[in-house]
Amino acid sequence: METSTSTDAADPSTDGAAGDATARRAPGLTRRTLLGTAGAGLVVGAGAGAATALAVERRDPGPPRAATGAGPGLGLAAVGFHGEHQAGILEPQQARVQLAAFDLAAGVGRDGVRTLLRRWSRTATRMAAGEPADEFENQIALDAGPCSLTVTFGFGASLFDRTGLADRRPAGLEPLPAFPADALDPARGDGDLFVQIGADDALVAVHALRVLQRQAAGTAALRWQMSGFARTPGATPGPMTGRNLMGQVDGTNNPRPDEDGFAAKVFVAAGGEQPAWLAGGSFLVFRRIRMLLDSWEGLPVDRQERVIGRRKSDGAPLGAAADAGERTPVDLAAQAADGSLAVPADAHIRVAAPAANGGAAMLRRGFSYHDGLLADGSPDAGLLFLAFQADPRKGFTPVQRKLARGDGLSRFLRHEASGLYAVPPGVSPDGYVGQTLFE
Repeated sequence: METSTSTDAADPSTDGAAGDATARRAPGLTRRTLLGTAGAGLVVGAGAGAATALAVERRDPGPPRAATGAGPGLGLAAVGFHGEHQAGILEPQQARVQLAAFDLAAGVGRDGVRTLLRRWSRTATRMAAGEPADEFENQIALDAGPCSLTVTFGFGASLFDRTGLADRRPAGLEPLPAFPADALDPARGDGDLFVQIGADDALVAVHALRVLQRQAAGTAALRWQMSGFARTPGATPGPMTGRNLMGQVDGTNNPRPDEDGFAAKVFVAAGGEQPAWLAGGSFLVFRRIRMLLDSWEGLPVDRQERVIGRRKSDGAPLGAAADAGERTPVDLAAQAADGSLAVPADAHIRVAAPAANGGAAMLRRGFSYHDGLLADGSPDAGLLFLAFQADPRKGFTPVQRKLARGDGLSRFLRHEASGLYAVPPGVSPDGYVGQTLFE
């Protein structure tokens, strides 16, 4: 699927991001090795333990290499926290995600936020390498390796007012407009600070969230939290684009890092309209989108395909040859045997096509969620939509406006929570996330 309200998340094995991520992945040290073999010194005596921990912490993990295959290799895969861009944007999508937003406590100002961000950055660095947290370690992930853990931070518009930095708030962080049929719960959206935690193991992701939450105590309180999932690496015989809870191949037309102009679509450029501190960063739109699965699953498959504009079996566009695949270019002029459009006028891929939206594009990393049943017995399930972009005013907003007016898929979706965050650039080894803003 192709768009902002759709369930279109990049597949890590096919979207071209894997090559970039491989350069950042390394086995590193794991909680298992630190607290097991080498970590035995931590409990022998205070002096010996401290020396052992220090030596292990500073050890150079060596040149990066990617773990291969499923099984133990998944646990060894690591994504470095430091880099030009924050981790968790370009890397292959993990199997699990924890999303959370925090609100600052009363009276907390710029200094308090700066201290928290230093603390979080130091801890995220350790956890991404598979090391135990330096504070509030809870042993939830004691036996696991890094499991491709990434921690990505964002700043909500309200943070700038509460820290006296309103003059540095990016123009792209203006509130998203109201869209037709939105049913947003303010308590499950927005927030001063946003955290995206991805990992290939659920316990590793939960561990990271619990540690960060406890470290924030007294400075920021959890506003909302959500859990999501995607296909686990190695679950299919070979690299395949994943599917969403509607059963659709999901992520076909995501922009790819090897495409011309990719960076301009996703990252803020230096010297442009946005403030200098955000150069190399991005904007993230979050939407919790419930799928009306009972209604959707009541449609015959051929009708589902016409709503989307693609075959459900292989993701190929309607009107394409029988041996075509999902990467086959969409022919929007193709006709069915009866002379009608093969891709209906309100089909999702037609309405969402970049060509129909002034070239607007976003890098989507959506995760499915399933939180049981609602009071009426229908599934509380759908998509945790995440889209990184250089400017939401030119990406998400115009596309969503068009989808809300004419997308046949909208009849089967309910937007129930929303957030917009400025994602600062990456972190240097001696810095902390958001340093370009706060200093």
